[in-house]
Amino acid sequence: MDQTGAFIAGARVSLAREDQSPSQEALAGDDGQFSFANVAPGPFQLTIASPGFSPQTVSGILQPGENRVVPQIPLAVASADTEVKVVLSRVEVAEAEIKDEEKQRLLGFIPNFYVSYDPNAVPLTSKQKFELAWKTTVDPVSFGLVGFTAGLQQAANNFSGYGQGAQGFGKRYGASFADSATGTLLGGAILPSLMKQDPRYFYKGTGSKRSRILYALANAVICKGDNGHWQPNYSGIFGGMASGGISTLYYPPEDRGAGLVFENLGFGIAESAVTNLFQEFFIRKVTPNRSKFDPGKSGKGTP
Repeated sequence: MDQTGAFIAGARVSLAREDQSPSQEALAGDDGQFSFANVAPGPFQLTIASPGFSPQTVSGILQPGENRVVPQIPLAVASADTEVKVVLSRVEVAEAEIKDEEKQRLLGFIPNFYVSYDPNAVPLTSKQKFELAWKTTVDPVSFGLVGFTAGLQQAANNFSGYGQGAQGFGKRYGASFADSATGTLLGGAILPSLMKQDPRYFYKGTGSKRSRILYALANAVICKGDNGHWQPNYSGIFGGMASGGISTLYYPPEDRGAGLVFENLGFGIAESAVTNLFQEFFIRKVTPNRSKFDPGKSGKGTP
């Protein structure tokens, strides 16, 4: 009961024994009463807890053959300064981390969402992987970068079958956007969800320069699994192959074929390796709004 004498229904009562036997639990009924059956004789301790009240303990010794009736147990209202520890679930922690990653922008405006500065970041759920891929795909800057790429292709007359002029630029823009979208969705969401892999680059930041270079290069073909172990980056590699295969549907006929798919896959892996090197040694320095989960954000401990 509380200190006014009102019954506390649903209070949780735990029975513990000194002999380390498993504890028993019961819930108080509407009249505040509870019971335990088949309790072996010997010392015992009851712990009573209920939301909004301070826990209470009662100790005693049960004699052989005794039917012990515990006196009424008053619970005091928890004081305002009682410390309440709130523990977030792994999904909630990952959501907080991903929200911070979605604020990371190179030079303050270019998306840099697929890098984690926390080496122990919680694995993403499938929903969060799709969220990150979608945010990257539809970011306004991503559309601008696609246009810049299409402009370079037109200037160099790449994919000449598209022609020149506004029509040629539009075709190159559409193909470039399709490449980016399919690559991001397949390699960053769909396959990582199916294969339980993390599509992010985990910034190392410590160790010798040589070890960091090797780490960055290796991350072009390996990744961290959702189980926390490093493994071949099947999702990234197969995602690149699948994206290249899809691109044969809209590239000019002379720019299609299995050979070009594998050639583009090789270029994609090489591009990832170079990007990882920049992530490891340069991009962090020019990303002013990087995640608060970066252990070196205070300026100490991470070069």
